[in-house]
Amino acid sequence: MKHSPDRLFAQPLAEVPDFTFNEDVARVFPDMIKRSVPGYPTIVENIGVLAAQFAQPGTRLYDLGCSLGAVSQALRRHVRAEGCRVIAVDNSPAMLERCREYLHAQDAMFQELLRVETIEADILALELEPASLVAMNFTLQFIPPERRLELLGRIRQVLLPGGALILSEKLRFADAEEQALLGDLHVAFKRANGYSELEIAQKRSAIENVMKPDSLDEHRQRLQAAGFRKVLPWFQCLNFVSLIALP
Repeated sequence: MKHSPDRLFAQPLAEVPDFTFNEDVARVFPDMIKRSVPGYPTIVENIGVLAAQFAQPGTRLYDLGCSLGAVSQALRRHVRAEGCRVIAVDNSPAMLERCREYLHAQDAMFQELLRVETIEADILALELEPASLVAMNFTLQFIPPERRLELLGRIRQVLLPGGALILSEKLRFADAEEQALLGDLHVAFKRANGYSELEIAQKRSAIENVMKPDSLDEHRQRLQAAGFRKVLPWFQCLNFVSLIALP
């Protein structure tokens, strides 16, 4: 499938609206995420690799906040456990429509892929069923902070013994110097990927009210409070991290 270059914030806006995963974002999302999140392709592909170590035959693999289905595709490429099924969930109709198109294209290119079911739903209201793997790739940061522990607790309850949660998030830092340095380095990354100062500033204004990052310590403490016994960072690039949480 073709996607467009991200120029959503290239022109001055009289008023910058809050960021939403609408059709405009869905159209440019592959370009946007690759140019905005350092290490994103590595994270996505290796979620598939890691998932293959935890996926159990005949179980569900959840991709919560699936956006265009990049993680779901990686799960289908790497998981070989017999009878697994991927459940891809998102609350954006525009993102999910394109997700289905990408998955259909993947079906046309490969044989014997895992079955995948796409669900349009709010993951806070979704009734989760037993699963050996749950992936949340830059999803929790868009959940209201006061609801995050509740969601993680529900995920912990449905995870099978030997399963795992893979959680990727943008980080904030309690230390002001670290926060400033890694924030500046992230801006440098975006500049190096062709974003102008105007685009960077307007995108920051659009997203700061809807995306609320946590510190690594906050993630650890919340995951442990939700019942996970072990939390292991497996990837970090600048202020973006991915964790494995074991039940």
